[in-house]
Amino acid sequence: MTIFLAKRLFALVITLLVASLVIFLLLEILPGDPASIILGVGAQEDTLAALRTEMGLDLSAPERYFRWIRGIMSGDFGRSYTYDTPVSELILERLSLSLPLALLAITLSTFLAIPLGVFAAANHKRIADTGIMGFAQLGVAIPNFWFAILLILFFSVKLGWYSAGGFAGWEMGLTAALKSLTLPAIALALPQAAILARVTRSAVLETVREDFVRTARAKGLSRNAALWRHAVRNALIPVVTILGLQLSFLLAGTIIIENVFYLPGLGRLLFQAIAQRDLVVVKNIVILLAATVVTVNFLVDMFYVALDPRLRGASAWMNQDLVNFGKTVCVTAVLWSGWFWVWLCYLPVCFPCSGHLFLWNC
Repeated sequence: MTIFLAKRLFALVITLLVASLVIFLLLEILPGDPASIILGVGAQEDTLAALRTEMGLDLSAPERYFRWIRGIMSGDFGRSYTYDTPVSELILERLSLSLPLALLAITLSTFLAIPLGVFAAANHKRIADTGIMGFAQLGVAIPNFWFAILLILFFSVKLGWYSAGGFAGWEMGLTAALKSLTLPAIALALPQAAILARVTRSAVLETVREDFVRTARAKGLSRNAALWRHAVRNALIPVVTILGLQLSFLLAGTIIIENVFYLPGLGRLLFQAIAQRDLVVVKNIVILLAATVVTVNFLVDMFYVALDPRLRGASAWMNQDLVNFGKTVCVTAVLWSGWFWVWLCYLPVCFPCSGHLFLWNC
C-alpha cells in the first residue's frame, strides 16, 4: 500500500508541474502588454518601464516561471492587476460560493442518478427502463444554461418562489444562502445526473452478468439482495470515476451558470479576469482548476483500492492511469488557456464591447 501511495503522489506532483508549464507557456505567448493595458496607450515609456519592473515583466520567461512556482509553494499567488488585491484573497472569497455550489450540485446529481440507474438496470427492457433512459437522454441533450433560464422564468418570474439572480451571502444565514444556490445547483445537476444514471445502469447491467452474482443467487439470495449487496458495490468503480470527473467539471465549468444567475463565484471571477486581461488571476485560477482535477483523480484512485484491494498490485493499471492523469490535466489546461486566447484575440474584433461582463450591456 505504501508503494502504491508513493507512486500516486509522485504522479500527482509530476502532472501538476507539467500542467503549470503548459499554462505558463500558453499565456506567455499571448499578445498584449499588461502594463500598457493598466496605464493606457498614452502612458509614458519610463512609466511603463517602471510598472513592468514592479510587476516582474522585465525578467526572463524562466525567471518568471520559477518565481511563480515559488510563490505558489509559499502561498503567494501574486497581486491582481485589476483589483489591486492579492489573488489568494480573491480566489478564497469566490471559492466560498463556487465550492458549496459544486458540492450541492454533485449531491443532488448523485442522490438522483444512482437510484434511477440501479432501478433502470433492475427493470431492464421494461417500461421503467425505457422511461428513465429517455429522460436521461433528454437531460444530456438540454444545455444547462438554457435549462437555467427556464428555471428562472418558471420559479422566479411566474411563481416568485426564488430570486432571479444574486447571492444572499452566508452572513444572511444558511437557509437564505442555500435558497440562492438552489436553482443554479439544479441547473448544474440535471446534465450530470443524466450522464451518471446512464453510466450506473450500464455498469450494473454488466456486473449482474458476472459469475459471482449468479453464485449468490444460486445460494439462495433474493434478486434484490444480490443486486444491492454484490452487483451495485462492484459496479461503483466506473461510477466513482464519473463522479470525480463531474466534481472537477462543476468547479471549473460554472462560468455560464454563475453569469446567468449573477453569482459572484470563481467562474465569474475568471470570466471578468479574461475580459480585463488580468493574466495573474487567469493563470492562478487555471492552475487551481488543474490541481483540483489531479487531486480528485488521486482521491478516486484511493477509493478504487478501498473498493477492490487487488488494484494495489496492478502495475500495468497504475502506469496506464498515470498517462490518463497527464492527459486529463493537460487537456484541462489547454482548453482553459485556449479559450482565453480566443477571447483575447478574436472577440474584441467581432464585438468591440466584449470587454463588458455581459454583451447586452453595450
